This record gives sequence, C-alpha cells and structure tokens, in this order.
Amino acid sequence: HPVDDPSMLLVHVTHFNKLMWNNNRTPSTVIEHGVIIPERTNYTGNKDKGIVVINNIGKRGRRLGLDIFMEVRRHVPLDVVGMGADEVGGLGEISPLELPAFIADYRFFFNPIRYTSLGLAVCEAMLTGLPIVGLATTEMAITIENGVSGYIHTEIDFLIKKMQLLLDDPLWAAKLGEGAQTAAREKFNISRFTQDWLGAFRFAIAQANDRKASVII
Repeated sequence: HPVDDPSMLLVHVTHFNKLMWNNNRTPSTVIEHGVIIPERTNYTGNKDKGIVVINNIGKRGRRLGLDIFMEVRRHVPLDVVGMGADEVGGLGEISPLELPAFIADYRFFFNPIRYTSLGLAVCEAMLTGLPIVGLATTEMAITIENGVSGYIHTEIDFLIKKMQLLLDDPLWAAKLGEGAQTAAREKFNISRFTQDWLGAFRFAIAQANDRKASVII
C-alpha cells in the first residue's frame, strides 16, 4: 500500500482488501459499507431480466467482467446501466438517487466483476431486495450465500442456470431477495457504519495524543 506510516490508521472497506494489501507498518482496520436507499423503494421483480450496474464497463474491460457480461447476455436477458453503458448496448447512466427504484423492477442483479472492492451497487441492490448473482471472488464470497440471498460461483454456466431459474420462478427470486435484504440491513447498517467511523476517529486521535505526549516527555 502507498501508505507506510505507523502513526496513521489505514481503513479498508472490505476484509478482502485488508487481507490482500501489504499494509506495511501502518495499523489497519475494516469499516464495511453503510448504505441508505430512498424510503418506499420496494422490489417487484416484474421485468423478466437481470440488471448490471457498472460504470464504463466497455473501457474497464476484463477486470470488471466485460467478457463475462457479453457471454452471459447471449443466454440470459440482461440490461446494463452506468456511465458509458450505451457503448456496449446498455441503457446509459441512471442518477444515484433514482437507481434503487430503477433496479427494483428487475428479477435479479448480476455482478460480473472479477476483481474489485465490493461495489456499492451490490449493497444497494441487496438493500432494495434483489437476489444477487455473481462471481465467488473478492468480498462477494462472504457476502452472498447460495440459496439464501442469491447465487455465487466461479463457473459461469452454473450462474447462467441459476439466472434462468430466477427468471422462471419469480416467487423464488422474491424469496432470495428477502434474504439479501435481511443480510444487507445487518451488514450495511448505517448506524453501525457511523459508530465504526467514530471509533476510527477516536483511535487516530488517541494515537496522535500519545505521540505528542512522548515528544513532551
């Protein structure tokens, strides 16, 4: 990590990031996302499609799963939104405040990203009540539980079959969406997020005060 300073506190957004970064001499901690969506945003799943939310997927390529998205779209109806989404036949950008209500009508949320921190779009989709389908990589491996909040795997054919299952069985999709929402309300609770950050600030301030005291002594 670029930061290498024992007098600082390095805050990661996922445990995967803390694990994979070389944190050097810097004390590190994890503060997971805190998420709020507009009130009265309710999942319907009325659209027989999946939704993908990635900015500039066409430019960001393989790491963000462009090839996976293009392959899966050959078998399963998918829409993609985000900045530059129109470049790959998507619907373009949706305002962040409007996004939860927009995606609520889709049957499921698909995350084709191979390697990145857990995206806020996944968290928001869970809180909205969409079942999540994605790769069992990075923090997704401990965020989504198969058959409870969605499906994750490293085999694309497996994921395609599960997407088709959700398209064929709206009631099951809604059930998994409830599981995703329950998990998100606990994991991404904004009160927990606030308390975690206050704790990080207190730690950093205490560290600074200890250093000042040692200098005076």
